[in-house]
Amino acid sequence: MTDLKLTKKRFRPEIEGVRTIATLLIAVYHIWLGRVSGGVDIFFIISGYLITLSLLSRIEKTGSVKFFDFILGITRRLFPQAMFVSIVIGFMCLVFLPKIEWSEIIAHMAASTFYYENWRLAFDSVDYLARENSASPFQHYWSLGIQGQIYIIWPLFICLVFFIAKKVLKTPVRKTFLTAQLVVFAGSLAYSVYQTHINQPWAYFDTFARMWEFSIGGIFALISPYLIFNKRFNTVLGWGGLAIICLTGILLPVSTVFPGYLALVPISGVLFILISAENSTKLGVDRLLSIKPFTYLGGLTYGIYLWHWPLLIFYHAFMKTTTVPIIDGIIILLFTLLLSIISTKQLEIPFLMMKWDKKKGNFVTVLGILLVFAASSIFSISMYIQKTQASMLNLTQNDKDYPGAKSILYNVKPPEGLDLIPSPLAIKTDIPSFYEDTECLGQDRTEVRKCSYGVLDKPDYVLALVGGSHSGHWFPALEIVAEELNFRIDLYNHDGCRFTDEDPENHLTKTCLEWNENLIKELKEEPPDLIFTTATLNKRDKVPLGYINQWKELEGITKIFAVRDNPRMKKKIPACLESARSPLDCAIDRSEGVSEVVPWENTEGIPSNVIFADLTDYFCDDKTCYPVIGNIIVYRDNNHITAEYSKSLAPALRDPLEQAFKKVHLSM
Repeated sequence: MTDLKLTKKRFRPEIEGVRTIATLLIAVYHIWLGRVSGGVDIFFIISGYLITLSLLSRIEKTGSVKFFDFILGITRRLFPQAMFVSIVIGFMCLVFLPKIEWSEIIAHMAASTFYYENWRLAFDSVDYLARENSASPFQHYWSLGIQGQIYIIWPLFICLVFFIAKKVLKTPVRKTFLTAQLVVFAGSLAYSVYQTHINQPWAYFDTFARMWEFSIGGIFALISPYLIFNKRFNTVLGWGGLAIICLTGILLPVSTVFPGYLALVPISGVLFILISAENSTKLGVDRLLSIKPFTYLGGLTYGIYLWHWPLLIFYHAFMKTTTVPIIDGIIILLFTLLLSIISTKQLEIPFLMMKWDKKKGNFVTVLGILLVFAASSIFSISMYIQKTQASMLNLTQNDKDYPGAKSILYNVKPPEGLDLIPSPLAIKTDIPSFYEDTECLGQDRTEVRKCSYGVLDKPDYVLALVGGSHSGHWFPALEIVAEELNFRIDLYNHDGCRFTDEDPENHLTKTCLEWNENLIKELKEEPPDLIFTTATLNKRDKVPLGYINQWKELEGITKIFAVRDNPRMKKKIPACLESARSPLDCAIDRSEGVSEVVPWENTEGIPSNVIFADLTDYFCDDKTCYPVIGNIIVYRDNNHITAEYSKSLAPALRDPLEQAFKKVHLSM
């Protein structure tokens, strides 16, 4: 049985040109458009194409891919420059980024250095508490992580198929491998479409949802000798492919719809160019992509990709802006190019020029030294952060110096000149204690889970705390009040969700709404004495209808204690405070944070079982909503209360809760 032809391994200058176009698109879209271009998907296709050609040629000649040699070869091409940039980024983070971001530095630096940043970002994408994190200067390493993982999987995959073809099926290797590639393509694409539909942020970073893109490159390597068209069609095809590549990021919201079937758009573009180049014409697009400027930049694209993103992030941090003027963007690109030339010439090329057969042992030694250096850098930065954090946490915390909301309740003026709490390095983790018990968290679950806190032995009352994070951040205050009023707290948490039965703005997940249905059933079966939840949403001047519908479901069964939602600030408060001359620079007008009218006084159809509480005066005075009150930072981002400030709200929350429990007692 005859086997398929295999494209000869040769230098393809148009591929260098495609790399250049893809990399420049990535940088331009990031810098000026704030969008994703689809250029990374092009890299995946090219990588799949080249790695398949290389490995198939190797295994057919020698009967083995020499896995260790292959990995070392890839490593000497990719690792030195990536590791160097990672170390530079790590130290620059300490200079340019606010301390609140430091705790993320080590995790992302380690993930980037050891090629699993994609999985780190995937888990962050489903972690509600991590969604507020600012863009990491290591974030672009996600694509390197996927490529690194594929470079391990692919040779093993080819070896397996080679063994099956030779020893088991007795079939031609290339035809067998084409079949295997088609199976991988179909399976991975189906998984990608499904995962993109149910959880797109996760799918975007999922190696297995991206594997089909590499397999398309591998399939093309096997069938490209048979893709022969007339010259006119070939010319149109190539230029059409270039247009598709350039326009993908404008026409499609890549970051929110990829890597599902829509990723076929930029992929088709690069395939059209490669097909056109197989049968080159005088007017073919490959002639443009093969000119010296494109091929020269093609050799620098790896460095350009590595440097452009951290430079952009540091620019945003230093200039305190989210937009980049044309001139500033050009300067960023020029610095990117300069750094890329330096790192490519001084790191990548020297490693590639080493005599492989004679210097393999030396290279392994140097690689080991580089790994030790990377690990040492991670450790050094980590120790510096821990030392800084320890010094910032060494504060005497008492009600006199840090009264928080008590300064308003008792009309006392806190002392001036003290360090604020929580410290910038600890504020992200200053969250309600129930987050430590993951079994109590309902995110991405439709089933209702109850966890009990407060007074567990013979409580006088049971209070159910229901909803998402804006209900949950009252938990530290409720824990204190529970001990004083002798009640149990039954927690029903689903972060990113609300106690509602509708979602007219399509902000909630289907899982959230199903969880709400199940929660109502649970509360009817085991009704608490009082349900604590939010009464309003943002600065709306009416109570949402979905809230009222849920409350009506429980009318005659239990009472609802509905607290007005806290004001939402315009900026992330911890980062703002680090750079502000005064906390007032981070404050907002009261009219920007809450509606001028009390929402429930402006809403019809509220059931009789609802008791409202408005603690807005512990966040704002008549004119201003404050980021710091009583030397305690109120917010850990722009809308969630710190646990420290929540605790200080306990005395203010006690009186309305005590009155609510008295009403419960009278109704028994």
